[in-house]
Amino acid sequence: MLAVVTALTAAALAADPLVDLGQVIADVVLEMRYAGAANFLGRAVYPRSAAFLRRSSAAKLAQAAAALREKGLRLTVFDAYRPLSVQRLMWKAKPDPRFVADPMRGSAHNRGGAVDVGLRDAAGRALSMPSAFDEFGPRAAHDAPGASREERTNARILKAAMETAGFASLAEEWWHYRDPASKDWPLLDIPLEELAR
Repeated sequence: MLAVVTALTAAALAADPLVDLGQVIADVVLEMRYAGAANFLGRAVYPRSAAFLRRSSAAKLAQAAAALREKGLRLTVFDAYRPLSVQRLMWKAKPDPRFVADPMRGSAHNRGGAVDVGLRDAAGRALSMPSAFDEFGPRAAHDAPGASREERTNARILKAAMETAGFASLAEEWWHYRDPASKDWPLLDIPLEELAR
């Protein structure tokens, strides 16, 4: 059975491989939070700051980036493809399915079809959002209670660009966007070191 799954995964990746977002979107800002300690785990679980998505999802992200560029804005990527082994670490630290996918089912991140993003202005300054990235709770919602008008507006601008490009949003997290096509993709546990070569 493992050989069949491996063959199916290899075929899926041959048709729609994982691609480096830094090479797809020239002005993207990579702020890969899991490559450092500024995340809910409090430690680095990625070997370096690199972001990958399946090519079809990366094309959608490039479309969102182009729409934002017309408004004088740039995308920041906090997370993208996430190996299943890292998903297990996250679930162990926070087994709450509202915010972390159970690795038994996996996440669109583990399929190369989800991305966590924020906004920057043309000069590269981060724009205020309803909460900090990875803040789990009501303040992380798109229209979070207590968020300022500016924070809600920024979240709406991001959401409109991402949804117009074909991503689906998650009500509980202003930063998380999933390519609906990814539900049919296999779970992946390819180490980022292998992709970054």
